[in-house]
Amino acid sequence: MKHTFSFLVRAFCIAGLMLPFRSTFADQDQVRQSLQTALPQYTIGSIEWHEPAGMYSAEVEGGPTLYVTKNAQYFVVGDLYRIDADGLVNETEQAKRARVESLPESDMVVFKAENEKTHITVFTDVDCGYCRMLHNDVPSLNEMGITVRYLAYPRAGVGSFSYRKMVSIWCSDDPKKWMTEAKTGADVPENKCVNPVADQYQLGNELGVRGTPTIISKDGVFLPGYLPPKELASKLGL
Repeated sequence: MKHTFSFLVRAFCIAGLMLPFRSTFADQDQVRQSLQTALPQYTIGSIEWHEPAGMYSAEVEGGPTLYVTKNAQYFVVGDLYRIDADGLVNETEQAKRARVESLPESDMVVFKAENEKTHITVFTDVDCGYCRMLHNDVPSLNEMGITVRYLAYPRAGVGSFSYRKMVSIWCSDDPKKWMTEAKTGADVPENKCVNPVADQYQLGNELGVRGTPTIISKDGVFLPGYLPPKELASKLGL
């Protein structure tokens, strides 16, 4: 518990800055204007009103979540915790993980289980050895009722060789086929199109992905690293 509270002290830092807009209750546009004026070096993403906390939450692209007072004069940086009877609930992490479930499967490379019981979403890199091990297990996972949904996370970053390969997979006429080919070491024909690879890589960074494969359960539980099929199924409650 002492460690938890020392973490909270570090995370919840009130900015030593008064934002320019003054009002009893600012709207979203006014909050955005205030933040962009105060933090011109950053790009402010979505802004939402968090009713239970009585604050706005504002996403900084590639950065932390900001919690802004309703008059848009102050903000705190860090995670928002809810006090429950069973302990502390990190609502910031919950909200980030919910973003994964909100993504359309049409933006993923999906290996569907015929009799689906659950699904996992995997941040993957086609040149990652453990990702290739996991991909070899996909038929077994499908037989267990586990659908495998891939998101792109080229570890070397946007523009890298792995990134270009993954763009070619997503832009191909058969992404499942070329995902499998790439994970056996085969060359992927170059393809270009409007694609979600860079956005998925950015999302991974925002969620705290640091390696591949990073597996996320349907319930938002992170399972970093490779797990054999039976162990993974057990973690998923199957």
